[in-house]
Amino acid sequence: MSLSGKTVFVTGASSGIGEACARAFAQAGARLLLCARREQRLRELAATLREQHGTEVLAFALDVRHRTAVEEALAALPPEWAVPDILVNNAGLSRGLEPLQEGSHQDWEEMIDTNVKGLLWVSRTLLPGMVERGSGHVINIGSIAGWEVYPNGAVYCASKHAVDALTKGMRIDLNGTSVKVSSVDPGLVDTEFSRVRFHGDQQRANATYAGMTPLRGEDIAETVLWVASRPAHVNLADILILPADQASCTVVHRRQES
Repeated sequence: MSLSGKTVFVTGASSGIGEACARAFAQAGARLLLCARREQRLRELAATLREQHGTEVLAFALDVRHRTAVEEALAALPPEWAVPDILVNNAGLSRGLEPLQEGSHQDWEEMIDTNVKGLLWVSRTLLPGMVERGSGHVINIGSIAGWEVYPNGAVYCASKHAVDALTKGMRIDLNGTSVKVSSVDPGLVDTEFSRVRFHGDQQRANATYAGMTPLRGEDIAETVLWVASRPAHVNLADILILPADQASCTVVHRRQES
């Protein structure tokens, strides 16, 4: 599938699903806008994509939690980059796994500011241009946690339920504008997600995927690319993608380690 000539903006592109999406869109011939907090990793990825695929890449550091920073960074884009054809709202994270009564205010703020407000700030800044042009596609990266709630994950689940509600609301508000809105909602994916959730505790992160075969970032990126490349009259609204070993948030088949 080719997206030659299309401009794709991926937030949180320095690792995990975001990096995999950048690689998939580059291979499909798109030109890329990439942002993330970790500038060095982002620049290394951009250099790799230019070398491997000849991709036109504009990469810049951005923390989507900060509305003013988002507005200033996107306002400063060159005119030819200012209104992407496809926006992948990928920036997101989870922090902590405790009962609500033991949770960290700092963890809650980081999740809500990134997963909910960050998606809003970026979308609000870019959508008017898509509407004026009469075309565009917003793809929000949600989670199975937006479909179900699991023990000790109340705030993260709430943030992803909010993404689900915003996706549906955006789709309604944009109906008739020719701007499509989709969500891709993964189950267990082996990225830095669990290490971030457990504040760098690699042992706890590894236990998340013990005895089962999780998804890879590339699996989600392939799905996002497929969603983005459908004909203009087709909108894949909501996709839940799980590893075969996972049936729900809490039902995961784990094999005995030999």
